Amino acid sequence: MTAHPTSSARPRTPHLGALLLLGAYGLALLVIAFWPTPVDRGAGPLLRALTRALPWLTYDVIEFSANILLFVPLGVLLAGILRAERPLMLPVILATTLVVEGGQLLLPERTATLRDVVANTLGGLVGWGIVIVLERRRRRRRRIPTHEP
Repeated sequence: MTAHPTSSARPRTPHLGALLLLGAYGLALLVIAFWPTPVDRGAGPLLRALTRALPWLTYDVIEFSANILLFVPLGVLLAGILRAERPLMLPVILATTLVVEGGQLLLPERTATLRDVVANTLGGLVGWGIVIVLERRRRRRRRIPTHEP
């Protein structure tokens, strides 16, 4: 079996920049997830205005979407860092969301729900999917020969 022409003999190590970004993201996630009060507490007037203007945009839709968006960067960063270990992606994403939601069970003003676990995990998978699509596009461009006049 031959190796893919663009692969190297040894697995790529993550770039320091990607690890630093993951650390910064992780810190931001911890602050958001374990803030003692709901992070949307001061957003009541804005949320009410949005849900009045767009009746289909309920609070549940906003919250579910926000949880997805919160975890997209995790999927993107992990996909770049865990290149050779991508089978670990889903367990790491799921473990992260379980830690977040489990920790919120300990905070009296926060709530942890199975719906949040689903949204968070979906967000991580969306981020991973974005990386896969971008990688495939890049590989396809490399294979297409360019003809110079």
